[in-house]
Amino acid sequence: MSILGWILFGSVVGVVAKFLMPGRDGGSFALTIVVGILGAVVGGWIGRAVGWYQSGDPVGFVMAVVGAILLLALYHVFTRRPGRFGEIR
Repeated sequence: MSILGWILFGSVVGVVAKFLMPGRDGGSFALTIVVGILGAVVGGWIGRAVGWYQSGDPVGFVMAVVGAILLLALYHVFTRRPGRFGEIR
């Protein structure tokens, strides 16, 4: 797949992952694309490593979204600001 194809695929995967991920996300559209691309790579690698599918199978889209959701969850963990009860005065 060409670079432009990965960017397009990553943006679709990132938007779907953001739609499915609960909570507010302050990330930009560029972050959505990056998370989508990385999620596609991570999800595809995990799915093929476990043997769930081969390269080019349609289920790869699902695994790409799962990978992007995992990366979004990690993003939320590391960028979370302390809430009202977590603040130090």
